[in-house]
Amino acid sequence: MSRPLVLLHGLWDTPRLFRRLEEELLRRSPQLEMFAPHLPHRFGAVPIRELAARLADLIEARFGQVTPLDLFGFSMGGVIGRTWLQEHRGCRRTRRFVCLGSPQNGTLTAQLVPRELLAGIADMKIGSVLLRELQRDQALLEPVECHSFFTPTDITVFPGWRAVLPLGSRRPLPVLTHRQLIMDPRAVRAVADVLLAP
Repeated sequence: MSRPLVLLHGLWDTPRLFRRLEEELLRRSPQLEMFAPHLPHRFGAVPIRELAARLADLIEARFGQVTPLDLFGFSMGGVIGRTWLQEHRGCRRTRRFVCLGSPQNGTLTAQLVPRELLAGIADMKIGSVLLRELQRDQALLEPVECHSFFTPTDITVFPGWRAVLPLGSRRPLPVLTHRQLIMDPRAVRAVADVLLAP
């Protein structure tokens, strides 16, 4: 029996973003339970740690404290997911963590954003306090099967090769833009292959 899959959207998105991926996953695995919570970020003003705490509450309300699960994050959703894994003991119950275009090492596009106005975006600056602390404690991810997908030509997470976790597999996808990572059928199929692997 498959574990529930939690899907985390990114900045300026909602769970509707996952329609194509969900259709592909259910076509292959009709019994898969998916949970795509809405995490309102107020245009990037909500700090990522606050969003991760909200995620922790939603996961506990849906699945309790111990149900094993898999985790998928697109864009900022991957950083929210990593924060939940490392700071809310999510790594103890998560088998697989898949990130898609997630600025795990920061993005130059966030560098000039003032934290006073847009704390969530500022958390994704290269060298931000949050990312440094997650990197310092990266050993917490060792029990989790980690996978990172990215496109080298991404200009949302820039440079694109920074969109990888410190552990696990790293795979470029044959698409040009950040949005195509979650919309292009080739990318969707590649992500689904990993999410549904035994």
